[in-house]
Amino acid sequence: MAAAGYSWLLLSVAFLSARAEITITPEPAEPAEGDNLTLLVRGLSGELLAYSWYAGPELNLAYLVSSYIVSTGDETPGPAHTGREAVRPDASLDIQGALPGHSGTYILQTLNRQLQTEVGYGHVQVYEILTQPVVMANNSMALVEHRDTLRLQCTSPSPAEVRWFFNGQALPVTIRLGLSPDGRMLTRHGVRREEAGAYQCEVRNPVSVSLSEPVNLTVYYGPERVAILQDSTTRTGCTIKVDFNTSLTLWCVSRSCPEPEYVWALNGRALKNGLDHLNITSMTAAQEGTYTCIVKNPKTLLSGSASVVVKLSAAAVAMSIVPVPTRPTEGQDVTLTVQGYPKDLLVYAWYRGQASEPNRLLSQLPSGNWIAGPAHTGREVGFANCSLLVQKLNLTDAGRYTLKTVTLQGKTETLEVELQVALNLSPPHEDQGHLLNLNLAQAELGAGGDHQGPWGGAGALGTWFSTSLIFFLVPMPTFPPAALE
Repeated sequence: MAAAGYSWLLLSVAFLSARAEITITPEPAEPAEGDNLTLLVRGLSGELLAYSWYAGPELNLAYLVSSYIVSTGDETPGPAHTGREAVRPDASLDIQGALPGHSGTYILQTLNRQLQTEVGYGHVQVYEILTQPVVMANNSMALVEHRDTLRLQCTSPSPAEVRWFFNGQALPVTIRLGLSPDGRMLTRHGVRREEAGAYQCEVRNPVSVSLSEPVNLTVYYGPERVAILQDSTTRTGCTIKVDFNTSLTLWCVSRSCPEPEYVWALNGRALKNGLDHLNITSMTAAQEGTYTCIVKNPKTLLSGSASVVVKLSAAAVAMSIVPVPTRPTEGQDVTLTVQGYPKDLLVYAWYRGQASEPNRLLSQLPSGNWIAGPAHTGREVGFANCSLLVQKLNLTDAGRYTLKTVTLQGKTETLEVELQVALNLSPPHEDQGHLLNLNLAQAELGAGGDHQGPWGGAGALGTWFSTSLIFFLVPMPTFPPAALE
């Protein structure tokens, strides 16, 4: 029965017109998935008996959508009918809720009363509403600069134009050079740090646009330009001078991703510090030396370092002398406490009155050993910090005391203090007020006190200490004698 209905189609092949004037236009021109679509027909001629629509590249019964008899309005579906197609009396074809599968070539064949046929061709593309694409990486999204390769793929189930975005902007031309011909694959060999950021791909067709979620690329690099800073100033390779008992903070900086691991070393020995800064508190000679910051990137496995030299400064410190107690009484001990003494001290001397040879009490080197002078009474003791202890005060001990210091650089400084001794009206206990009782004069010199040390005799040092010295320490091998004059 179906064969009888289609018999006119097969018999009419011999009557095909050599000139086809029929035009087929889709309306809308770019239909989206789900739209109602009409294939409008223009250019029909003569008195027509029937129309036939084919959805395919050729006139073949397998592609027949529907046949329409003009006189009766009867429509007969063909093998390619999907249930959505309907032929209009003017030969146009309606497709309800068009799907992407309705895309392709359509052929209209007409039959007139002379049993002649005409054929018209048209094409329609039904566009999908695109789903969101996904950017997929063929390897990790954390790569090492100049070593690893970036490969990103934009996946979408539908044919579409693909565009890439980097940090929300159109892909730079330099990166765009790594795109595949269809634009779906992005490849960057020897990735660089400038290419780290958020990547997205967009798919689009004439009826819809969809943008992927961003994927973030991290590029590891460094460390580079390792430097040590002090107060925001680069000090790498410099010598930093620090005052005694003050603090210093060194900062280690570099260009690195991720943040590197830090190791600090002093004179080649590692310190227990894994931070990007190092605090040096209460600076002393023991903390002098070369400080090195070593940084290592755990991802690139590269490392770098920077060093500075830290030394104590020889800056002068204002000295002062404070008697303790401030108003001692007869029979007490008193300490003339020196504050701010030179840290690069070579030698010092105390005098009873003005700084002259007959008035010398004692002299001392930084090692702690000291030398008595002609004015020493056996009750005076010197300390490494230049302080002077006077034991069992009597009223004659009151008056001026003078301290003279000489530094390693030969700088001399003199400081005076006035000591007052109050009368003790009550008989003192035998041991009252004693801090220390040393009979050093008899131990070193005997009753005569006539000792001549290696500084006695000729020369500037001999003139300074002369025969008045009671206690003696072998001095450093060399020092500037002129500084002691």
